[in-house]
Amino acid sequence: MPVTTLLPFTANPSRKSVSQTSFRLTEKFILLLVFSAFITLCFGAIFFLPDSSKLLSGVFFHSSAVETNTRTGPDGGDSGSAGNEEKVLAKIRKDHEKALLEAKDTLQKRPDEIKQDIEKEKEKVAKESLAQGGKDVNSLPVVEFHRPPGATGHEPLDPETKERRAKIKEMMKHAWGSYRRYAWGSNELRPVSKQGHSSNLFGSIKGATIVDALDSLYIMEMYDEFDAATEWVDKNLDFNVNAEVSVFEVNIRFVGGLLSAYYLSGKEVFRRKAVELGEKLLPAFNTPTGIPWALLNLKSGIGRNWPWASGGSSILAEYGTLHLEFMHLSKLSGNPKFAEKVMNIRKVLNRLDKPQGLYPNYLNPNSGQWGQHHVSVGGLGDSFYEYLLKAWLMSDKTDEEGKKMYYDALQAIETNLMRKSSSGLTYIAEWKGGLLEHKMGHLTCFAGGMMALGADGAPGDKTGHQMEQAAEIARTCHESYARTALKLGPEAFRFDGGVEAIATRQNEKYFILRPEVIETYMYLWRFTHDPKYREWGWEAVQALETHCKVEGGYSGVRDVYVSTASHDDVQQSFYLAETLKYLYLLFSDDTHLSFEHWVFNTEAHPLPVIRKDGTDRPNTVE
Repeated sequence: MPVTTLLPFTANPSRKSVSQTSFRLTEKFILLLVFSAFITLCFGAIFFLPDSSKLLSGVFFHSSAVETNTRTGPDGGDSGSAGNEEKVLAKIRKDHEKALLEAKDTLQKRPDEIKQDIEKEKEKVAKESLAQGGKDVNSLPVVEFHRPPGATGHEPLDPETKERRAKIKEMMKHAWGSYRRYAWGSNELRPVSKQGHSSNLFGSIKGATIVDALDSLYIMEMYDEFDAATEWVDKNLDFNVNAEVSVFEVNIRFVGGLLSAYYLSGKEVFRRKAVELGEKLLPAFNTPTGIPWALLNLKSGIGRNWPWASGGSSILAEYGTLHLEFMHLSKLSGNPKFAEKVMNIRKVLNRLDKPQGLYPNYLNPNSGQWGQHHVSVGGLGDSFYEYLLKAWLMSDKTDEEGKKMYYDALQAIETNLMRKSSSGLTYIAEWKGGLLEHKMGHLTCFAGGMMALGADGAPGDKTGHQMEQAAEIARTCHESYARTALKLGPEAFRFDGGVEAIATRQNEKYFILRPEVIETYMYLWRFTHDPKYREWGWEAVQALETHCKVEGGYSGVRDVYVSTASHDDVQQSFYLAETLKYLYLLFSDDTHLSFEHWVFNTEAHPLPVIRKDGTDRPNTVE
C-alpha cells in the first residue's frame, strides 16, 4: 500500500498542499517508520484480534459502534482520542485472553458436559426471548380448565367402610414413602434391597412410579406428596433421550398419567409434558400401513417390533391401546394428528377379514395382514377390547364405530372363547389356530369389569346377560385367589387335567401385585352394590399386608402356592397407579370419579368424558 494513500487518515488535511520537497530526509525517514508501525498494528488487528473485521471498519470507516465506545466528551470531539484508543485496544486484548481461556476450559470438559452447557444456554436464550415478548413456537393453545365432577370425594358414612378406605391410604403412604426414601427418581423400587429399579421398557426415561402415582396421590388427598411429585416432573422429567422405549407402556403410564394429573389438578406442566411426549411418539406410526411399531427410539424416530412377535408383527393390545390418550392429546394440543393416527388404525382393521369374528393378536405393519391366528383376551389382546368400549363412552357415546366394533368382538369372544368348567366356573380360554387352550390369565380377569361397564349399552335385551357373565368372571377370578396358599392369584390358571382355576406350571405361579381382579371387584360393586365384592377386596388387602408388605415397600411373590412368601423384590409402578387406586375406590362413594364423567385408561388413569356439546361440567365436590 503506497504511503500517500494513508495520509488523509493520519495527517492534517492542510498538509495535502505541502510539497514533498519541503520534508527533510530525517523527517521522511521518521514518517516512514511511523507509518510502517501503523501498518503493522493494523494487520495485527486484522489477523490476530477477535472480531477484527469490526475493528477494521471502526478504524478506517468510523463505524458508529466504535465511535460510541471511544467518545468520552459530551460532544464526541477529538480530545483524549489517543487515550481512548489505548483503552479500546486494551479491552480487545482482555476479551481475546478471556475467549482463549474459555475455549481451553471447554476443551477440557467431557462431551456430555458441553452438551449440557449448550442446552442450558439455549433455555436461557429462549426464556429471555419470551420475556422480551418473543413467541414460543411450541406454545400450546389456551385451554380454559374445568375440573370434571368427582375429582375428590366424601368420607364414607359407614364406619367400617371408612376405616377400610383409611387403611388403603395408609398402604399408599407406605408404598410411596418407601419409593421416595430409597428410589426417588428411579422408575421403580426394589423394596427388599431398598434401592431403585429400572425396566428397559422405559429406555432412559426416569420417574415411572412418580408419574404413574400422581393421580392416586391426588384422589387420596395426599397433596404434599402430590406437590413433591409435581415439582420433580417440572424439573426432572426429560424425554430428550437417545433410547428405545415401549410405545405402549410409555403411552399408558407416562402420557396417561400426565393427562390424568392435568385433568385433576389443572397444572399446565402436565399438559405441556403430555403433549411433548405424545409428539415424540408420533414417528412410531411411520409404517406403510400406519400401524405403529412396538419399540421406538425417541431421538432418532426409528422404530421396530419385538423380535419374538410373529414375523415382525405389531401386537393388538399395544397398537390398540393408544386411542383414549391420543384423542385427549388432540383436544389439549389443537393438533388433529394424534386423533388421525389412531382413527387410521381402525380403518386398517375394518378392511381385514376376522377369523370367526375374532381379532388375532399379531398384525404385520408392512403388509397389513394378520400374523399367527392367536387370539387372547388376556396378554397381547386384552386392552384392545377395553379401549373400543371406552372410546365410545369417552366420546359421550357418539363414537358409533367403536361401539359396534366392541359389541361385535364381545359376541365373537362369547361364542368362541367363553367356556364353563365341570363345576360351573366360567372362564375365557385362548384360541390358537382354531384350537382352544383352556388357560385364563390374571390379565384376563379385567374382562369382568369391562363387561359390567358395557352391559348397559348392549344391543337388544343382552344387558342382563352381560351382567351375569361379568359376575361369573369375577367369581372365577376370586376362586383363583382362594385356591392358593397366600390367597393371592397366580399369573395364569388352567381348566384341564382335572384341575380348575389353578396354575399347574411353575412359570405361572407368581404374583406381581397385579390389579385386574381388584378392578373387576370395583366395577361390580359400583353396578350391583353386592357386599361380597367389598369383602373379596378386603381379603386381598389382608393378603397383601401379610405376604407382600416389607419394611421397604411392597413386593411381588414368586409362588402363591407356597405358604412362606419368596419375594421378587420389585414394587411395580402399577401397584400405586392401579391396585391401590381400585381398592381405594372400592371403599369410596360412587360419586368419586363417577363413571358418568370419567373413563379409566388401562393403567387406571382417569380421563374425562369429552362432551358432545363441547362443554365441561364444573366440579361441585371439592
